[in-house]
Amino acid sequence: MDIRKVKKLIELLESSDIAEIEIKEGEESVRISRGTIAAPAPIAYQAPAAPAAAPPAEENAIKSPMVGTFYRSPSPSSAAYVEVGKHVKAGDVVCIVEAMKMMNQIEADQAGVIEAFLVEDGEPVEFDQPLISIV
Repeated sequence: MDIRKVKKLIELLESSDIAEIEIKEGEESVRISRGTIAAPAPIAYQAPAAPAAAPPAEENAIKSPMVGTFYRSPSPSSAAYVEVGKHVKAGDVVCIVEAMKMMNQIEADQAGVIEAFLVEDGEPVEFDQPLISIV
């Protein structure tokens, strides 16, 4: 980084109310600060109020084993693997999570009845995110 740029940054810092400035150019970076920076005051957070209706229990949910995109059917023109109210056995395919162009069939890990879909078709999902509530 050119020393003239660094001097300009110092002048900019001195002529303003800014306490610190950091600039990155490619792999080079420079941080200029004036004096010591005081730590920010701690912020007190209030716990959110309990929800009126409890969401489906996570222990009774089929969760995503990976980050990807959730699909209820094997293709847009096909019927969904399961519907609300359908009884499934452990090992039955209930949906697909697409990750890196690979279609991964997700199986029920327990027997039960599909209570609700917790994710919309085509929606991105995170690892361990509940997908389908089962009772």
